[in-house]
Amino acid sequence: MTETTPTHSRPPRDAEGAYSAYTPRSPEIRAAVEALRGLRQDLLHDVLAYRLLPRRPATGPVLRRLPPRARRYGRWMPHAVVAAMALCVWMIGASPDPGWPPYLLMSFLPAAAVLLTLLRPVAAFWLSLASAPVLCVIDPLWDLWPFQPGSFLAHLCVMTVVAIRTRPRTAAWMWLLTLVYGAMAELLRHPFEGTDTMPMLFLSAVVLLVVTVWHIRRDAEQEVTAQQTVTAHERSRRTLLEERTTIARELHDVVAHHMSVVAIQAEAAPYRVQNPPEELEKAFATIRENAVAALTELRRVLGVVRAEDYEAPEAPQPTLADLDGLLANVRDAGLSVDKAVTGAVRELPQGVELSAYRIVQEALSNTLRHAPGADARVEIGYVIGGLGLRVVNGPPPSPVPVKSSPGAGHGITGMRERVTMLNGEMTAGPLPDGGYEVTVFLPVATGATGAMGSEGGA
Repeated sequence: MTETTPTHSRPPRDAEGAYSAYTPRSPEIRAAVEALRGLRQDLLHDVLAYRLLPRRPATGPVLRRLPPRARRYGRWMPHAVVAAMALCVWMIGASPDPGWPPYLLMSFLPAAAVLLTLLRPVAAFWLSLASAPVLCVIDPLWDLWPFQPGSFLAHLCVMTVVAIRTRPRTAAWMWLLTLVYGAMAELLRHPFEGTDTMPMLFLSAVVLLVVTVWHIRRDAEQEVTAQQTVTAHERSRRTLLEERTTIARELHDVVAHHMSVVAIQAEAAPYRVQNPPEELEKAFATIRENAVAALTELRRVLGVVRAEDYEAPEAPQPTLADLDGLLANVRDAGLSVDKAVTGAVRELPQGVELSAYRIVQEALSNTLRHAPGADARVEIGYVIGGLGLRVVNGPPPSPVPVKSSPGAGHGITGMRERVTMLNGEMTAGPLPDGGYEVTVFLPVATGATGAMGSEGGA
């Protein structure tokens, strides 16, 4: 009997030959590693990365109110502010003795750090932090430690600009590194020298907190704006689909009715002829079979657009012949409306009649909602090649007798869908006097006039 030695599976090595992926870590160690990774990503990775400060957009809330020429120069306002801060730092650094070379260095390094924020913000922070002890060592006059007046203002400006250009986590790292530098410098401070570590930490904390709040508010506003845009798009899309569904329901009823008429007449036609030939009977039978098959397929395909609780109307779909009843109802609602018909009134396809009726209905409904008490006029023109519609209303009276209703805001969308379905043209917009006008042209082929039956008389 052979004794086997148990073998322990060894985790695979990674590219560096370590088992770090399988090494257990405490939550504290993991938090520290994540923090160091964030520090490396924010302030150590790509320190010299070129990130030019962009100009302000001309569509901003302030610039868009300026004249065109001032707006062009106003786009450089952030760069001008940074340059002004660098000039102030240079003047403060060179104020003790401008003729002494060390003061030229004292004035140049902090100002250069401020200007560098326009091109390389991370490198500007490190230059500002590194120049602070250098200036303290070469200065024989100032009794402040560890920031000289010029480097104090420069470091505050640099942290502010870098925080604005980056994210809140970078601002926190800059403040912590400044705290570490101040704590280490306090250990080396001479007892008789003044200290400005606490003022720097306090002022920088306040400024960086304000910048962080600004970042959070701006991100929240952008997120809300994006969400509102998506919501408005989805609402418009849903309304468009609902309008298309309504149109499909109505057209289903119209087409199904006429297909039923074709099937019934094809079945009854042989009985109206004495001794019809066999070929004629077969032709009518074929017509009826095709009509019934088409009706079945139409109900199968278009019937899916009906809601579960939708009931087909018992009465025929409305046409332009029913427009007088619609105008009477609108007048009862308090809208003064006139009707004018031009051209030779003729019978049109029922789909065109139905769409024209719905367009006039929606236009008058919009007038009732948005301009209560205004006068309206409906013009119908029977022209060669189609039907013209024009619904116009004047401005609402002042004071408005009835409070306007905002409505859903998608009535124009529904009208455009109906016009597009019939390959027509539509324009809608306000008038100079404060009214509103809707103009529609629905093309009708000459051979299609009256082809849908006699229900849609004008």
